[in-house]
Amino acid sequence: MLTETGGLLDQAVTTAGVVFDIRRFSIHDGPGIRTAVFLKGCPLRCAWCHNPEGLSAAPELVWRGERCTRCGTCIATCPEGALAWDGDVPVLDECRCTLCGECADACHAEAREMLGRERTVEQVLAVAERDRPFYDESGGGVTFSGGEPLAQAEFLLELLRGCKARGLHTVLDTCGYAPWGTVDLVRPHVDLFLYDLKLMDEERHRRATGVSNALVLDNARALAKAGAQLNVRLPLVPGVNDDDDNVRATGTFLAGLAGPPPVTVLPYHRLGADKYRRLKREYSLDGVAAAGPERVEHVRDLLRAQGLQVDVEG
Repeated sequence: MLTETGGLLDQAVTTAGVVFDIRRFSIHDGPGIRTAVFLKGCPLRCAWCHNPEGLSAAPELVWRGERCTRCGTCIATCPEGALAWDGDVPVLDECRCTLCGECADACHAEAREMLGRERTVEQVLAVAERDRPFYDESGGGVTFSGGEPLAQAEFLLELLRGCKARGLHTVLDTCGYAPWGTVDLVRPHVDLFLYDLKLMDEERHRRATGVSNALVLDNARALAKAGAQLNVRLPLVPGVNDDDDNVRATGTFLAGLAGPPPVTVLPYHRLGADKYRRLKREYSLDGVAAAGPERVEHVRDLLRAQGLQVDVEG
């Protein structure tokens, strides 16, 4: 397990963790063609998060009523008897459910879905190994995302070590919110950090994400000083962090780092909004429109004026 200072105790190495998706042939999670592994659990609560299924550290079972064919297979399959008919609707007794996932596995209509399952390091790396020829041809590899991968630091460390032992390029997509000891522990095994910066003002950051940005900024400085390869990503959310003051402050901070990193602007989108409904959670940015191309170009120009290399995704 990790100590309070981020060290790893020799006698306890985690070889399993909770994964909510493994996406093969990804082209948006680092260079080349990649396998993106999404780990559950995140200490932030960003209103614009497009992977809300990754926020909770625990597996979750969701039901899509519009897909249900009322066949009753899930009821017959459940080993705990946690599903029963209520009229013509199969209803789950959450107190009896053990999240084994057998109902989801048996549902041909995919009306029931497990968001997150325990996976071993070996199971995850076996999936990643399938696409080695594509990595070799494209300069790709494996990306660990979430959620926040550093929230499962021991599992992440073993996955990264396994990738490097197999000669696979590694990317860590992170919000940077973790003790430096934890970040420094995984750093030697990460080829590229995709590093989110959301807001420079601490109080605004706290209101938007639920946490201070002090760790995020300190870790960015320390990674740059250590010579880690960084690509900073700025999610551009209208009314939250797209104002000139925040963009200029972000550019000033990045330009002052040791070896200023390239920046990718990520315009806000609503692709995750439907996930909140399935998870029975409120989507607080309902009605917020994406920034127009003129605003995105303006933000890019403000950052470039600081001497930064800036790209826009999408």
